[in-house]
Amino acid sequence: MDICFRSNRTSAMLKKSGAFVAITLLIAGCTSKPPKSLVTPPALTPAEQQHAEPMRGVWLATVSRLDWPPVNSVNVSSASARVSMQKNALTNKLDHLQSLGINTVFFQVKPDGTALWPSKILPWSDMLTGKIGEEPGYDPLQFILDEAHKRGMKVHAWFNPYRVSTNTKPSTVAELNRTVSLQPASVFTLHRDWIRISGDRFVLDPGIPEARDWITSIVAEVVTRYPVDGVQFDDYFYAESPGSALNDSATFRRYGQGFSSKADWRRHNTQQLIEQVSHTIKKINPHVAFGVSPVGVWRNRSHDPAGSDTRGAAAYDESYADTRQWVQQGLLDYIAPQIYWPFSRDAARYDVLAKWWADVVKPTKTRLYIGVALYKVGEPSRLEPDWAINGGVAELKKQLDLNESLPQINGTILFRENNLNEPRTRQAVDYLKNRWANGNNVGQKYVNN
Repeated sequence: MDICFRSNRTSAMLKKSGAFVAITLLIAGCTSKPPKSLVTPPALTPAEQQHAEPMRGVWLATVSRLDWPPVNSVNVSSASARVSMQKNALTNKLDHLQSLGINTVFFQVKPDGTALWPSKILPWSDMLTGKIGEEPGYDPLQFILDEAHKRGMKVHAWFNPYRVSTNTKPSTVAELNRTVSLQPASVFTLHRDWIRISGDRFVLDPGIPEARDWITSIVAEVVTRYPVDGVQFDDYFYAESPGSALNDSATFRRYGQGFSSKADWRRHNTQQLIEQVSHTIKKINPHVAFGVSPVGVWRNRSHDPAGSDTRGAAAYDESYADTRQWVQQGLLDYIAPQIYWPFSRDAARYDVLAKWWADVVKPTKTRLYIGVALYKVGEPSRLEPDWAINGGVAELKKQLDLNESLPQINGTILFRENNLNEPRTRQAVDYLKNRWANGNNVGQKYVNN
C-alpha cells in the first residue's frame, strides 16, 4: 500500500496511542519518483577529506545495563543517590573515552520498547530505576549530550527498532501489562496485535505498516527535541533463530500480495522503514547523520556474484536487510558494518570484508566506518586465537592500519564501551591511547602482500 495513502490513518493511530503528535510528518518525500541520492550530503573535496577528523567511536550499550547505568544503581536507598551514581558513572566514562582519543559515543537510547528520555511515545526504561515507566529524576539523553559536547565529543542516538523486550518470561509479561495505566503505556499493551515472539524475545512485526510508522515517530521525537549528532539503527531488523522463528505468516497473507516470496517481502519491509526514517530525519534536521550498523556480510559470493568472498551469516538472507542497496541509493549518511573477525578467520576475513565495503561505498557519498570487535580482544578462542596473542594488540593494530590505509574507510567504532575497562584488554587500551590520543601510530601500516 502506498505510504502517502497511509499517512492520515497513521496520524490518527498515533494520536490515539498518545504518540508525539508535534511531528507533522511521519514519512517525508512522498513523490512518485524520488531522486537518485535521497539523503547523503555532497561528497567532501580532497582537501576537506584530508582535514576531516576520522571517526573514533564506541558503542555504549544500555540494554541489560551492559555498559551503563551501573547495575547496583537501581538498588540504592534514595532517588537522589541513584541519580548521582548514574551521572557520575557516565561522566567518568566520558572522561576515560576522551583520554583515549575517542570522539563519538553511540548511546543506546532505545534498548527495547522503552526510552532513556522523557518520551511521549515510550515509557521510561526500567534500566534506569528497575521499573518500566518510573521517572528517573533526570533526562539521561540530555545529560550525555551536554557532557559529551562539553568535551568536544559527538553523540549518536542508537536505536534498536523492533525489540520490545529481551525475554518472554511471565514476570516480563506482567511488568509490561502493568504499564497499561501509564501515559504513555508500553506498545505491548497498546498494540498487542503488533507483537510477535522471535529469538525468544517480544518484537514488533516489521511487516505491519503502522508499526514501521510508529518507529519512525519515535526517531522523529528525538531528532526534533535533542541536538543529537546522528541516529543509528543496529542490525536487529528481522531477528529470529532456528528454534524461534518470527511467525509473520498472517501478516504476509495480508500485506504480501505481489511478492513472489516471503523473503522478498521482508526485505521490502525493511527497505520501507529505512526510507521512512531517512526522509523524516532529513526533513526535520538535515545536519543529523543517519546510519546503520549491520552484520559485516551483505551476501556471500556463493549466493551472489556481487557478494564478498566469505561464508558467514548474511544480512540480506538472515535479517532481510539489503544494506548494500541502501548505500547505493543514498539512503544513509554512513554505514558501519560489524566486521568482528580477525585476518585469519578464513570464513569471514577482516581484510576481505573491509575492502569489499570500501568498494561498495567508493562510487557513493556514504561514509564507511568499520565496527571492530573490542569484546573479543584478549579473549582466548580456539577458532580465533589471534585475539589473545600479545593481548590482542597485534590483531587490533592490523585492523586499524588497514582502516587508515583505505581512503574509503572514514573511521572505526569499537564494540563496546565496558570492554575498555576489563583487565584482559589493558594492553589493547594502552595501545589505543598511544595511537589515538597521543598520535603515535607505532609501526608501519598494513601492507597487502
